[in-house]
Amino acid sequence: MVGGCAPDADLRSDEPRSDEPPLVRSEDGEGSTRPVLLFFGTSLTEGYGLTDPGREAWPARVEALADSAQVGPIRIVNAGLSGETTAGGVRRIDWVLRADPAVVVIELGANDGLRGVPVEDIEANLDLILERIATTTPDARIALVAMEAPPNMGSEYVQSFRDLFPRVAERWNATLLPFLLEGVAGEPELNQSDGIHPTAQGHRLMARTVWEELEPMLRGAPGG
Repeated sequence: MVGGCAPDADLRSDEPRSDEPPLVRSEDGEGSTRPVLLFFGTSLTEGYGLTDPGREAWPARVEALADSAQVGPIRIVNAGLSGETTAGGVRRIDWVLRADPAVVVIELGANDGLRGVPVEDIEANLDLILERIATTTPDARIALVAMEAPPNMGSEYVQSFRDLFPRVAERWNATLLPFLLEGVAGEPELNQSDGIHPTAQGHRLMARTVWEELEPMLRGAPGG
């Protein structure tokens, strides 16, 4: 489940912002570029409520794991946005792809599930996003994070929501990553006072949850 949230409790505390950071590739000496690992998602990816999201959010923790495993060098671009839905992701995908990523990790759908958006609409939006990635950056590797709908949406919706992620991943030859909040959702000591957004320790566990699947993708990333 997603922190046991009520269906109208979005993963945010404010509206999506327009003052997003520039999505650019960093350059190393003599003009060489590091391959970009782009994280595209919600406030879970943004690191809402953390003291230092640039160091504590799970994308940054993935970067630390990559450094420890001597994968890279890579550049992390965090395109998480509070309140983001799959429909919002469709509108934003062309802009974030200006980062020219070698690997794209998509963490979307949680806010749709909390709102009870029809599963077929969520799936159609994810298809549009992955299609844009495939056509705009055809060499990029894609990972799709599995998410869960809250149980109070009903068992039929929860199961249909769960099933859409492997279906979309298979259709677009994307790597399916495990449920991001496995072992974190519903654990008070791993979540902030709102019961929705993980603490720094929660984010550390989130990074480890997806690392086993992400590591081989990064080792074989274009430009890596």
